[in-house]
Amino acid sequence: MINYSGKKVLVTGSAGFIGSHLTEELLKAGAKVRAFVRYTSSRDIGLLKKIDKNLLAKVDFYFGDLRDIQSVRDAMKDFDMVFHLGALIGVPYSFFHSHEVIINNIKSTLNILESAKELKTEKIIITSTSEVYGTAEFSPITEKHPLNPQSPYSASKIASDSVAMSYYYALEMPITILRPFNTFGPRQSLRAVIPTIISQALLKDEIELGRIDTKRDFTYIKDTVKGFMLTGLSQDSIGKTINLGTGKTQSIEEIVKTVENILGKKLKIKVSESRMRPGKSEVELLLASYEKAKNILGWSPSFLFEEGLRLTVDYIKNNLDEYNISNYVI
Repeated sequence: MINYSGKKVLVTGSAGFIGSHLTEELLKAGAKVRAFVRYTSSRDIGLLKKIDKNLLAKVDFYFGDLRDIQSVRDAMKDFDMVFHLGALIGVPYSFFHSHEVIINNIKSTLNILESAKELKTEKIIITSTSEVYGTAEFSPITEKHPLNPQSPYSASKIASDSVAMSYYYALEMPITILRPFNTFGPRQSLRAVIPTIISQALLKDEIELGRIDTKRDFTYIKDTVKGFMLTGLSQDSIGKTINLGTGKTQSIEEIVKTVENILGKKLKIKVSESRMRPGKSEVELLLASYEKAKNILGWSPSFLFEEGLRLTVDYIKNNLDEYNISNYVI
């Protein structure tokens, strides 16, 4: 079991999909966790509401804004480690709100780095994305693959990663960049394709999607979180960029077929233009090499895709009221 006893850990983006699961597992591993949550008048804690109440009672909440360096500095003070997951995510959103996405993601990362420099934080884990690679020029994709910004979102993450590595090289700061491929599992929103497929399949017989031939490397949430936690305790990961993926792909059409088998029903696919990315922005294939994660972290995926998909179907089935598919576009 991974042991974080005595560690004081800040998680940004803690109210989100991966962040809430990471916060939960860190608490189980004995860490003192401060959850950085974006301030709203309702003090909404997002998906952290989903974790066990006894664990939730141990969370030290910090409400603020990652774009405000004073807020970030105050949150990081006296903490050993920061997992920086906070970002505006979603490729389609970035097409229409490019300025917001780019400024937010770069500035929040810069504020983390500047605060860590001042506070001498012991470990900084920056969350990247497989989207930075664009359509694969070779596969499986290693960390040496060229970076290709096919959306403003991926451009914002490439820039953030570059700024982070400049702090490692210039200032010798203890930084690791993690690049999860397509993580899925319980709690994920309709922003992602797997919950979109499952929620539609549970309610009707026709699935409305965009491209169905593109292929992605889908990693179950517990495997992704395990990669984060191993990274936090690894000195060998400092100064490295590390992929987290399974080394296998599923096309969108193949996912629909697997959901059909799980639910025992036949589904019709309707391809909708409104769900398509602009032509040159579409990433055709993402397939990870996780050799570096295996060698440095001792990490490898444990969950088979169908096993994770069944767990996700069960979750959405039991929480279907949270998945309003009407007029939702990926």
